[in-house]
Amino acid sequence: MPGGKLSGRVRVPGDKSISHRSIMLGALAEGVTEVSGFLEGEDCLATLEAFRVMGVKIERPEPGRVIIHGAGMHGLRTPHKPLDLGNSGTSMRLLCGLLAAQPFSATLTGDASLTRRPMKRVIEPLTRMGARIEASPDGTAPLIIYGNTELRGIDYAMPVASAQVKSALLLAGLYAQGRTCVTEPAPARDHTERMLQGFGCPVARLGNTVCVQGGGKLRAMRIMVPADISSAAFFMAGASIAAGSDVMLEHAGVNPTRTGVVNILRLMGANIELLNERTAGGEPVADIRVRAAPLHGIVIPVEQVPLAIDEFPALFIAAACAQGETVLQGAHELRVKESDRIQVMADGLNALGISARPTPDGMVIQGGALRGGDVDSHGDHRVAMAFAMAALRAGAPITIRDCANVNTSFPGFADLARGAGLNIRQI
Repeated sequence: MPGGKLSGRVRVPGDKSISHRSIMLGALAEGVTEVSGFLEGEDCLATLEAFRVMGVKIERPEPGRVIIHGAGMHGLRTPHKPLDLGNSGTSMRLLCGLLAAQPFSATLTGDASLTRRPMKRVIEPLTRMGARIEASPDGTAPLIIYGNTELRGIDYAMPVASAQVKSALLLAGLYAQGRTCVTEPAPARDHTERMLQGFGCPVARLGNTVCVQGGGKLRAMRIMVPADISSAAFFMAGASIAAGSDVMLEHAGVNPTRTGVVNILRLMGANIELLNERTAGGEPVADIRVRAAPLHGIVIPVEQVPLAIDEFPALFIAAACAQGETVLQGAHELRVKESDRIQVMADGLNALGISARPTPDGMVIQGGALRGGDVDSHGDHRVAMAFAMAALRAGAPITIRDCANVNTSFPGFADLARGAGLNIRQI
């Protein structure tokens, strides 16, 4: 329903990227890894279940807490069925690297959205390392990864910044002969490197190149997962556009490879403060205070794009409510997410009365008055949550369809948003 404001203290669920990696590295470690703040979303639970199928004992004594009894680097067992990763591209791409070096074969599959997403970008460099991965003719899942314990380290320059591709190669590199080095054209999130070091694996970084040496071991650790800045982004955008809003987002991860959403909103005039900055489990965290402010359109700096790639649905809503024109370029990656986020967001904004023109690698948005209407999220969790926040400035109700996948990254979104002041209901 239209109108309202956001206020109070909000703790969004745990970081999805870190939750995935905690399961994967905890499973390969020696000893027991304890995780607090784990995201109980469908994507991360798909990763958890995949490792259970491969023989790893994982306990969930209470929500947000996971205990992983590590199997060691060579302790995974042959899965007795295909590993169904649901909607999770992170799970599939990272597991390609990890499973490429195992002595057994495995099949990876997922839902209709995941089986349309491109996998060649990770298959090709892994093949150079000696991996054998079979995909559909279009380079999509289902994937068959054939066992191979003879991987070799490579030097690989990524054509496009991608934390998932980088992480897959580093995971394969843990098993490869020699050293594996990955060079990124722009900084992408570095959670894998940080967590590998926490598990006792030396990681070398020189400029934009990161390297691991094969043949080592991982030691179990305790992991405290911060709140996910990608989930906090919806509340940041919502509080920025709704008059009278003042919200505190507690214990949010502010890893510098993830703070593009903060930087871009500030460039648009947003009133955002990072308070109580500290480190938790090797990751920088802070409480983020956001108050309503008049926003203006900008040309989004291209160097900020990789640092905010998952947050653009929320940023598009902010741009729709800003004075003037906002231009995004260099974000072709948005076309191969859970949906084509450029086209789907443009269609939705146009349906709500906003001039949004998609381009091959971005969008041009003219700020204006949001009206009500019907929006199809095309099963994309971030699109659905972004348009929910748009209602704060809409002139009439907004109905968002095909929203079930919100649970992949943000279970309980509607209840948390309602508690902060959004007039939202599920039907």
